[in-house]
Amino acid sequence: MTPITMVEGRRIPLSNLDKVLYPETGFTKGEVLHYYATVAPSLLAHIHNRPVSFLRYPDGPDGQLFFTKNPPPGTPDWVRTTPVPRSEDLSAEQVVIADLASLMWAANLVVEFHTPQWPAGGPALADRLIIDLDPGAPATAVECCSVALWLRERLAADGLEAYAKTSGSKGMHLAVALEPTPSDRVSVYAKGLAQEAERALGDLALHRMAKALRPGKVFVDHSQNAAAKTTAAPYTLRARARPTVSAPVSWEEVAACRTPDDLVFLADDVPPRLERDGDLFAPLTDPDRAHRLPAPPGRRP
Repeated sequence: MTPITMVEGRRIPLSNLDKVLYPETGFTKGEVLHYYATVAPSLLAHIHNRPVSFLRYPDGPDGQLFFTKNPPPGTPDWVRTTPVPRSEDLSAEQVVIADLASLMWAANLVVEFHTPQWPAGGPALADRLIIDLDPGAPATAVECCSVALWLRERLAADGLEAYAKTSGSKGMHLAVALEPTPSDRVSVYAKGLAQEAERALGDLALHRMAKALRPGKVFVDHSQNAAAKTTAAPYTLRARARPTVSAPVSWEEVAACRTPDDLVFLADDVPPRLERDGDLFAPLTDPDRAHRLPAPPGRRP
């Protein structure tokens, strides 16, 4: 019999709690659910009022993985959805994870949480700028940190305050809170910033995606600022060999990084970090910390 739990007055069936999803560490589905319940206040703060896309991995990272933007079959009627028109489906909707109950319902599906850079109701208006730093072997997170520190200073010169998190995979994400800005403007600015990084750090940074150019360099991926793109949410578990988390990090940790493992955080590492440091991404949720986007690099008077 599938156990039923009550979460904020909602009945949620929880299945296969003993199933090992991460064979390398023995991390089970029950532990996945416990992790999400523990970090819920911080995770919900960052996905609140944003349409969520799911990367589902119900049999673990070695099983079938599939990405979905549509509400999954069987979505309860109490789970909030929001219209997100797409060219192929003008009536499309996506799930909004609005509370602990909907978070635990989604976590039971075994998913990564991905969100766009804009809130529900405004796909043309971004309130985040995202830079994804993706290392090409033999480059690692260590090289990402060098690029991240340069980008932090460059963004600061434009009056923008950047915050860093691990991707939960090989790289890093930098995020900036913006006053609502058309997504196409944010994309233009981010591309100009990536091009400037390549000029300044030519032996290290790259703004083009071409695989032939990637070995030993960090791809400064500006494309996730497009309205149609999404990024792994802060505190989401990732479908990797181990239960790694896309975890916010301090700039002191970025500067001190000497090996790739220095910035690898597993599910068990994150609650103690939150207890000790609080949510390092919390300023991104403060409207008073949002910044006006300047003109793109190279297009200023």
